[in-house]
Amino acid sequence: MKTLIVYATKYGCAEKCGKILAEKLSGAVDLCNLKETKDIDLAPYGKIIIGGSIYAGKVQKEVTRFCLDHGEELLKKNLGLFICGMLQDKAEEELEHAFGPELIKHALVHEFLGGEFRFKRMNFVERLMVKMVTKGDKNLPSIDMSKDLSAISEEKILKLARIMNQA
Repeated sequence: MKTLIVYATKYGCAEKCGKILAEKLSGAVDLCNLKETKDIDLAPYGKIIIGGSIYAGKVQKEVTRFCLDHGEELLKKNLGLFICGMLQDKAEEELEHAFGPELIKHALVHEFLGGEFRFKRMNFVERLMVKMVTKGDKNLPSIDMSKDLSAISEEKILKLARIMNQA
């Protein structure tokens, strides 16, 4: 059964997670960046995995649009969902907000995979926002903005792959 991983990304974290996930899945896997491809035929796929990253509490509009456009068809597929982000304490709330209760309930698995701060790709305002949002977050190490920071969970990617491989 073919698998399709669709994602949207701003700095590349969701794409990176999608590629790592694709390597762990059995069978044929296609990756699709929703910012580059608009018309996607889901018919050839038995498994669909949708991913995106959270910025200011929201997933990319391309992910939201994809879920709205293909909602009925997605409910007939083996579905996996993931988001990337750095604020673990808001993971469940952000997953539900990103995909909605119907897709969350239908999904075989939904995971918060962690995230990255790629400071070299951010502008001044984005770096300032990161500093403000993460200030006082005890779950994050102290942030040195001269170096990128990765908190992607390989363990959660493996869990997502294991569950999707069993479908």
